[in-house]
Amino acid sequence: MKKRTGTATWREAEGRWRIKVQKNGTQKCFYSNTPGRTGQREANAKADAWLDDSIRDGRKKVSALYDEWVEDVALSAGTSYVMQCRKYGDYYILPVVGNLRIEELTEGDLQKAIDMSYKKRCLAKRKVMKTSDKPLSKKTLMTIRSTSNSFLRWCRRNKYTTLNPELSIPKGARTGKRKILQPNALRILFSVDTRLWHTKRIFDDYIYAYRFSVSTGVRPGELVGLWYGDIKGNTVNLRRSINTLDEETTGKNENSVRSFDMCQQAREAYEAQVQLLKAQGVQLNYNTPLFQIPCQRSLARRWEKYQDTNGISPRITLYELRHTFVSMEAGQLTEGQLKLLVGHSKNMDTFGVYQHEMQGQRAELADATTEAIKKAHGSSRPQPQTVRAGRALGGQIGTSTQKATQLAPDGPTFGPTYFCKK
Repeated sequence: MKKRTGTATWREAEGRWRIKVQKNGTQKCFYSNTPGRTGQREANAKADAWLDDSIRDGRKKVSALYDEWVEDVALSAGTSYVMQCRKYGDYYILPVVGNLRIEELTEGDLQKAIDMSYKKRCLAKRKVMKTSDKPLSKKTLMTIRSTSNSFLRWCRRNKYTTLNPELSIPKGARTGKRKILQPNALRILFSVDTRLWHTKRIFDDYIYAYRFSVSTGVRPGELVGLWYGDIKGNTVNLRRSINTLDEETTGKNENSVRSFDMCQQAREAYEAQVQLLKAQGVQLNYNTPLFQIPCQRSLARRWEKYQDTNGISPRITLYELRHTFVSMEAGQLTEGQLKLLVGHSKNMDTFGVYQHEMQGQRAELADATTEAIKKAHGSSRPQPQTVRAGRALGGQIGTSTQKATQLAPDGPTFGPTYFCKK
């Protein structure tokens, strides 16, 4: 690449930035109408792209290059991420910049795509998504930005451009509000093991998955992908996730593969699940799915049924169990500790710290989690319950109290059942 010796200057009379460069005896001017330093960078980037002898065909349309990028993404990424790249391109990015040549593309063009999406939502000529009067959420806008940046990184690596934009999120972007389990709902979750089936109460064999989820903050896909062998002693090692398309992945981001120690509630849910598997005659090998969940859809349907049966209203999603965990922990852990526990990426709202700072602290984090959950639903440590034999699941032995019998008169309650003081 030939070195640029100058920088773009603002031409007041023209109302734009201009830079003149020379290559092989030929002079050429490049411009940007974008005000401020952003416009200056745009003009300089155009000049740099022309000066770079290795830059490939700058006349290619952005839409054509975007298609090539998605094809390359598909070689190493899961189907769900490929679909996301395609969706965000079709809905938000390409309607604004798709017809431009890559050499014409500016930071201002990409910023316009974000700003227009914020106000108008889906920009596709043919509406392919539900319309709403509300502007896009901050999270969606951040995904548009990250998708644009990923595409431009591919373009730079493949020598189609030198553009490296600094894109911003509109200041008025709303933060999406998620529901969480309130204290009374948490008391129900940690005390009631049953759901309705044909008007009768039966044991919900996913109950320990629900409790493990809210006690650890794992994602639904991570819960489905958890193996018996992934837990050693008190440490959970998350190595895989099963997405909504039933594909195995390594997780959502670079921090998804992680380890943490279980709090008291998570440990009790895990031990109860192991006993349940043994009672059902399941062979426990390293790769035995711990919670025996076939897919996220099955888990979601069962969780909805559990909520409806036990009066948990309004319903919350499985992912909102994760938000419940984060809310409980907010007053107990630092943002850095919480980030490591839940596997957030560096650009998430939880403030990141270096991985090594967690070494030797897992036991302390587990203790803090135990206390956070107790505080959230107003519980003291549950007292041992009376043990009685059940009549289902191969004679599974569980625990119950008079309260449990009243809640589930038509069937036994299996596994450790905890009742919290109101």
